[in-house]
Amino acid sequence: MSEVISLNIWQFSLIYLLLIVVLIIMKKCRINQTKLLFVASLRMTVQLVLAGLVLTYIFQNPRPLFTVLYLMVMTGFAIFIVLSRNKSINKQFKIIVGASLASTGLAIVCFFIMVVVGVSLFNPQYTIPISGMIIGNAMTGVGLGLRTFNESIKARRSRIDALLNIGATPRKILLPFVNQSLETALLPTLNSMIGMGIISLPGMMTGQILSGTLPMTAILYQIAIIIAICAVTCLAVFCSLYFGYKTLYNKRQQFINL
Repeated sequence: MSEVISLNIWQFSLIYLLLIVVLIIMKKCRINQTKLLFVASLRMTVQLVLAGLVLTYIFQNPRPLFTVLYLMVMTGFAIFIVLSRNKSINKQFKIIVGASLASTGLAIVCFFIMVVVGVSLFNPQYTIPISGMIIGNAMTGVGLGLRTFNESIKARRSRIDALLNIGATPRKILLPFVNQSLETALLPTLNSMIGMGIISLPGMMTGQILSGTLPMTAILYQIAIIIAICAVTCLAVFCSLYFGYKTLYNKRQQFINL
């Protein structure tokens, strides 16, 4: 395997020329998101550079405390982002979503690192990047599931009222929405699995190959991480919605937070 080619600052800066292409197309199509493009590009660059500096320090000074703190911050931000995009849900529902995202994400991370890879959970080289992929995808899945659930209820409010009038219980009314939302949240992951290896080479595998890892080793890691992502997405969305929807009605089978 050849050595890794490092990019100098001038080579790296050339990639931003592609944003000009995006900007031109947006202007031509009258898409008024120029500000969002600049803000998103700037925030992405600053955040990743800062993350790179922090990770460089942690890798050079591997201490369990640093790894644990990074995981806590990562999980906390994931929960914050999901809840900030779903402000309409009640407080109990939010607690369940946060607990589901944190518990399932960290459980899958522990299993992957300690059982599948077989290294210490406090090893930052493995724990931090793998945790980022697992918790990040769990965050995306839960966000998509909650949005689908809320939009489905709003769109079918008249149907829900009609079912209530004929004596249907809240559980029978809401459970189909939970199942539909779980399916919607899983579809992006399942669809990406179908085309992997033929249409696309996933990010983790590509990164490992670029760093000099043997392709077969990279493939095994990629298969393992995708299965972990599928599992954590399913678990996090299921727990969030299955336990969360029960906060929308009381013991007398009356809706209180719909």
